[in-house]
Amino acid sequence: MKKHLHIVCLDTPWPADYGGAIDMMNRIMSIKKADVAIHLHYFSYNERGVPNELNQYCESIHVDKRKKKQNAIFSKLPYIVSSRINEELINNLQKDDYPILLEGLHCTGILPYLNLKERKVVVRMHNEESTYYKELAKAESSFLKKIYFLRESKLIKKYNHKLPNECVFACVSTKDIQQLKEDYKLENVISIPIFPSWQKVTAEEGLGSICLYHGNLSVPENEEAAIWLLKNVFSKIKKPFVIAGKQPSARLEKLAHVNSHTCLVANPTDNELNDLIRKAQINILPSFNKNSTGIKLKLLHALFEGRHCLVNEQMIKGTGLESACHIAGNADGFASIIMQLYNQPFTNDEIRLRKRVLEEQFDNEKNTKLLSPYLW
Repeated sequence: MKKHLHIVCLDTPWPADYGGAIDMMNRIMSIKKADVAIHLHYFSYNERGVPNELNQYCESIHVDKRKKKQNAIFSKLPYIVSSRINEELINNLQKDDYPILLEGLHCTGILPYLNLKERKVVVRMHNEESTYYKELAKAESSFLKKIYFLRESKLIKKYNHKLPNECVFACVSTKDIQQLKEDYKLENVISIPIFPSWQKVTAEEGLGSICLYHGNLSVPENEEAAIWLLKNVFSKIKKPFVIAGKQPSARLEKLAHVNSHTCLVANPTDNELNDLIRKAQINILPSFNKNSTGIKLKLLHALFEGRHCLVNEQMIKGTGLESACHIAGNADGFASIIMQLYNQPFTNDEIRLRKRVLEEQFDNEKNTKLLSPYLW
């Protein structure tokens, strides 16, 4: 008998061009490959639109509207949750008793309308969202946005204490698991690794030609990391340094071209970014999120396809990937390790280590099988 599954996504999962979308889209494709009939529901509220590419993976597709801020801002629930409580979505889910996979805390506002005692529901926790929003506030320069992020963080923390224990909560990092169990007293918390687009380590031996930082540069935390590297590391060492990512600010563009050995590649295509990661001698990925949550897809991208990877503790904590990275604690540490690694060939031994660490943990087919017993 064919299995059926409702998947409710917080956003349009296609194109898979940012961390959350990559995780959601690869899970959809992997579950479809396991011969499951997927009934997809997602919220379309931005320029991502209603892509036809999803049709090939789904038995049915329902596009739901997200409430506008002015209609949800006075709710006692977090906006990311209250804006996705949709009557049409609830009615569609109540038409059968198929299991449900909710993508993100964002979609859990519908839980009180479901019979959780008779139905299996798994919530994919992409981050510990109260921590994530608190860190967004710290990195935000706009006063109004900072206030919004702080308010949202407090509301999320309060909301998390009321999450039902009848659901299973699937986390991506050990730190997130610990926080859900200890801070919010949730019992059914499991580990399901992130679903990356990369399934085989393709890093090449030998020497690369650049140092690279990549990320979505419209995210304040990523811009902060790029500027920190320019001002505190590559002002001291004259190794070629490239910053690559979407929507850089005019400020970052200007700073990246102050020195002749640093530059910026704005809005690279997927192929261009992959090429830069593979050509780099060192992929450099510091994080200034002191209370890191989840796992960064850009870290996995660098480890699957790139050579040496240099990070700080905040980027790597709770991921289990420490053995595959070089770790520095401050600007002098980054500069010292860059000088050491720049002329040090990446070896076959390091590639074998990557394969052991990555290919077992982030096998999408295997992790689909790991998720299945919690749904059927």
